[in-house]
Amino acid sequence: MRHVSTALACLLPVAAAASEDIADKYPASELYDKPVEVIPHVWSAIGATAPPTYENAGHNNNLSFVVTGDGVVVINGGASARLAAALHDEIKAVTDQPVKLVINENGQGHAMLGNSYWADQGVDILAHEEAIAEVEENGDFILQGMQRYNRDKAEGTRVVAANRSFSDREVIEMGDVTLEVLHLGSAHGPGDTQVWIPDWDIVIAGDIAFHERMPPIFQDTCTSCWIDTFDGPFTGLGATYVIPGHGHPTNMAQVTRYTSDYLRDIRAKVGAHLDEGGDLAGAYYVDQSNWAHLDTFEELATKNAGRVFEEMEWE
Repeated sequence: MRHVSTALACLLPVAAAASEDIADKYPASELYDKPVEVIPHVWSAIGATAPPTYENAGHNNNLSFVVTGDGVVVINGGASARLAAALHDEIKAVTDQPVKLVINENGQGHAMLGNSYWADQGVDILAHEEAIAEVEENGDFILQGMQRYNRDKAEGTRVVAANRSFSDREVIEMGDVTLEVLHLGSAHGPGDTQVWIPDWDIVIAGDIAFHERMPPIFQDTCTSCWIDTFDGPFTGLGATYVIPGHGHPTNMAQVTRYTSDYLRDIRAKVGAHLDEGGDLAGAYYVDQSNWAHLDTFEELATKNAGRVFEEMEWE
């Protein structure tokens, strides 16, 4: 129960200490940190809140798993085959139950490049149809990016798309657990997927929800859609516990503050800049000081502002 208590302490409405400046918290493993039991039977290896590096082996997102009583469901394939194997070693230390399903939270490298390991174990892989399309279109490019920073740690990794797809909702009944695999709407990127376990009031949220690091806004991100999806069906789940895509387990108040509230704030700042006749160059300097304490602020703040300007310019 010590691990449960440690993880649940992070559910208090105060942001846990983030880890952008810590290169590796678990040197004995390819994983950035050892998995913790967030609530009974739900575990997560919390990744770095920094960008992917050789030191963190690309483990800068959360790799979670659910022990159902009749098998294990893994959420996120990991950033490489070696990272997936390291997670599997930790799962075997927790339970003798076999991994029966892997779910990719989206089509990004840290969610799916480890699929190659899991496919070689004969495990089914489930992803949203848009995430699969992302992998099929950009998988080689994503793999090359991982190989550049990960060097020898990229060994054995190849692009493998999920062999099972869903559109809006797929219910997984395994052992004593019912998991709802959801695509609640447009948010952070194509194929964003949430895993909701209603009997346990926990959502493994993926990249719809942030709180310790700044949310990245991609060129194809619709921030108004993200707000609508977050404030609507995602909040409507009524989750007590939230495992976000990045950062420690927390609660809805925290991820609302640092996701929906952040998106509303930057849209308001950029909107005011547009109303004053401002241009793209000036948009990079809109005031985001309220969020400067978040990890990856320096890497993302100006990019986010520019992308929101380009989005709102045509609204």
